Amino acid sequence: MAKPGVRNLITDVPGLRVGQAEDARVRTGVTVILLDQFCVAAVAVAGGGPGTRETDLLGGGRLVGGADAICLAGGSAFGLGAADGVMSGLKSAGRGFALVPRPGVPPTPIVPSAILYDLANGGDKDWGDHAPYAELGRTAYKSAADTFRLGRAGAGFGARAGLAPGGTGSASIVATDGLTVGALAAVNCFGSVRMPASEAFWAWPFENGGEFGGARPAPGLTFDAEDWGAAKADPRVRENTTIACIATDAALTRDEAERVAQMALAGMARAIRPVFAPTDGDVVFVLATARRALEGSRPLQIARIGELAASTLARSIARGVFESERQEACV
Repeated sequence: MAKPGVRNLITDVPGLRVGQAEDARVRTGVTVILLDQFCVAAVAVAGGGPGTRETDLLGGGRLVGGADAICLAGGSAFGLGAADGVMSGLKSAGRGFALVPRPGVPPTPIVPSAILYDLANGGDKDWGDHAPYAELGRTAYKSAADTFRLGRAGAGFGARAGLAPGGTGSASIVATDGLTVGALAAVNCFGSVRMPASEAFWAWPFENGGEFGGARPAPGLTFDAEDWGAAKADPRVRENTTIACIATDAALTRDEAERVAQMALAGMARAIRPVFAPTDGDVVFVLATARRALEGSRPLQIARIGELAASTLARSIARGVFESERQEACV
C-alpha cells in the first residue's frame, strides 16, 4: 500500500532540499527547491493571471529543458527578483548551464520561478529603491535542508486562502515499489479550500493519517453549485494564486514531465473551488531527479505518476492552510 514518506515532505524525494526565508515586517517570503544536480523540469500554467520567470525554457523544443532550482515567492512581480539571489548562490557554487564551457565565462544557473500576490496583506511595502526579494532568495538558498516549516513560512508567509490564512504545505507518497512523489504548494487562492457549511477540506478523501485535521463532511451533505463557501469576495488580478512544485525520483523525459505537470493540476481542482479563474496565477512545476528507472509500459507509468502527483498536491494544499490556521490559533 502506498504511504507518505518518512518526513511527509517533498524532500522525501532523493536529490533535492528546500530552503525558506521570510520578512515579517513586509509580511512576505520565499521558498527555494534546490536540486543536488541539474535535472529535467517542466511546467503547467493554468491560471489566467500568472507571474513567472524562465518558464519558456521548459517548453518543448527549447534548448535547456531542465533546472538547477525552482523559486516560489510572494511579492507579485517584485518577487521574481528572488531568483537573482538564488542564481547568485548557484553561481558561487559553480552551477549552471553552459553550451560550450570557456575559461572566465560563468555558466548560467537555471531557476524557473513563480510568484503570488501578497502586497495588500498589511505588511510594510515601503522598501524604497531595493525590494527585499533578492536577499530573501539568497537566504532561502543558503538554508536549504531536508526538513522545513509548513504554514506561515516561505512563499506562503503572507498568503490568504479564500477567507482562511494561506500558507506553505507539502506532502509525499511512496508507492509499493518504492517510487516516490512529493509536492510543495504556496497557497494564496481565491477559491475556498473547505466544503460549504463544513470544516472538511475539499481534499479530505486523499488525507493520510489526519495530516490536516481529519474533518469529514456530514453524511448526505449537498450544496448549491453557486455556493463557493469561504472564497475571497473580491477577486483582483494577481491577488489569487497557488504556486506549486512536484518532484519524483523517476527518470522522466521532458515531455513526460510536462504530462505529469498537466495531470498534477487536477490536484488543485481537488483542493480548491473555484480554481484556474481569470484572476488566479496557478502554476505547477515538475522535477524528475532520475534516481529510479521506469519499467514496463511508459504511458501507464506516466499515468500512475501523474495521478500520485495530483493527490499529493491536493494534500499539500490542505496541509498548508491547516498548519497556518493552527499557528494563528496559537498567537
